[in-house]
Amino acid sequence: MTSLSQIDLVVVVIYVIGIFGLAQWVSRGKASHAKDMSDYFLASKSLPWWAIGASLIAANISAEQIVGMSGSGYALGLAIASYEWMAALTLLIVGKYFLPIFLKNEIYTMPQFLEQRYGRVLPVLMAVFWLALYIFVNLTAIVWLGSIAVNKVAGVDQNVALVALGAFALLYQLYGGLKAVALTDIVQVTLLVLGGLVISYLTLQEIGDGRGVIAGFQVLTERVPGHFDMILEPDHPFYKDLPGIAVLVGGMWIANLSYWGFNQYIIQRALAAKSLGEAQKGVVFAAYIKLLMPVIIVLPGIAAVVLAPDLSKPDEAYPTMMRLLPPGLLGLVFAALIAAIIASTASKINSVATIFTLDLYAKARGINSKAEAGRGGHEKHLVLVGRIAAAVAVIMALATARPLLASTDQAFQFIKEFSGFFTPGITVIFLLGLFWKKANEAGAIAAALASVLLSYALKIGAPHIPFMNRMSIVFIASLLLAVIISLALKSRGGANRISMRGVSFATPSTFNIAGIGVILILIALYATWH
Repeated sequence: MTSLSQIDLVVVVIYVIGIFGLAQWVSRGKASHAKDMSDYFLASKSLPWWAIGASLIAANISAEQIVGMSGSGYALGLAIASYEWMAALTLLIVGKYFLPIFLKNEIYTMPQFLEQRYGRVLPVLMAVFWLALYIFVNLTAIVWLGSIAVNKVAGVDQNVALVALGAFALLYQLYGGLKAVALTDIVQVTLLVLGGLVISYLTLQEIGDGRGVIAGFQVLTERVPGHFDMILEPDHPFYKDLPGIAVLVGGMWIANLSYWGFNQYIIQRALAAKSLGEAQKGVVFAAYIKLLMPVIIVLPGIAAVVLAPDLSKPDEAYPTMMRLLPPGLLGLVFAALIAAIIASTASKINSVATIFTLDLYAKARGINSKAEAGRGGHEKHLVLVGRIAAAVAVIMALATARPLLASTDQAFQFIKEFSGFFTPGITVIFLLGLFWKKANEAGAIAAALASVLLSYALKIGAPHIPFMNRMSIVFIASLLLAVIISLALKSRGGANRISMRGVSFATPSTFNIAGIGVILILIALYATWH
């Protein structure tokens, strides 16, 4: 354990004050304009491409990624980077095929899409599920791993760090909502990228004994060659986590499509875009940052195998590598880590508030649209409900973080496996809802239930099957069940209110050229480390 020097503390305090002030400033409105639903939950539908791209990354990259994925890099190596690299390709698919439908139909939340596509039962079930997932899996993981990093680097008591991170993230977005989060994320992501690159640079310099980062990287690949296999063989000790070729053609696609395409706290940024074109440019921007993320996150974890081979837990790798930083720079990189934690926590808090308020509370009160909210004078009330929901979510996450995660060695893998119980069904429901007119609510509910029950049955009955392969099996079974039931049972008239009129999947040449660039880079990466 180490502690921050006086100059480091000054840097961190300046960051905290500056980013909080910036969040309040960018979310200001006219003196006579109170925050309404569009302002708080969808940033007034005004986000430009750079804010969308930066906010996608800031929402995604947090302690669960930085600390957790770096820990997985320490344990199993570069293969964990597939989550980042394959996500870049997934973002292109989301931008080209999903966003045109969502934005044309003015979708604000994922449960809203399910209601307009299937009916009223499924969206309530999924809203409750997403709230539970965001609070008890995502929020708990972020604040728990963040508190580990703060404890290891700054010497702050972990319980104090836990409460401080949750409270600051809550206050950060409480007034401005999504706009405060999204428009400050460009600062957060810049700090995160620069801080991560500095750590990678210094770790490679250390391994190269001062001969430069290229020499250091060569030494690293020679010292731990097994940590640079992208496609793991069946006899690899971590094959169950990343089962060979399935990473490229199997279960990871199911996980990525669900996460980047149908996950409220991720897709909410694109739904708040000025236009479809801005949203598509934003996801391309995010895709290129995703290609860079393994250098920032995974590489320090691999370097820790050489520089700190006796760590008690893999998740200690990134905080340990931060100790290489000199005073002042440590404060800046520590601020970058705090930035990632706060940005991602605030994003999830806002999404919890959005889903609870718009998809559960407002529907229970009989407020089914923004127009109805405005006519009834409910807008201010709904924003207040959203803020209360955000506060309650944080309290619940802080109370359950230690009981749920204290005994977990690799939190990142825990999150992926737990989510994998539900992911196949979610992916089936949305893909059929978007692209198959005959899909109905009965089939969708059957897919959701089958996903959980089959996943649990396979985990208990066939524990030797890697969870990523299990997701593929469950996805196919759930898909077939949804199709059979949808064909066997007639849909209720008027249940499908999603319109494809005017929807075009044609994309500008700039999007296409950028997409080809992503694909060529991926081919080069996997050809180099296969």
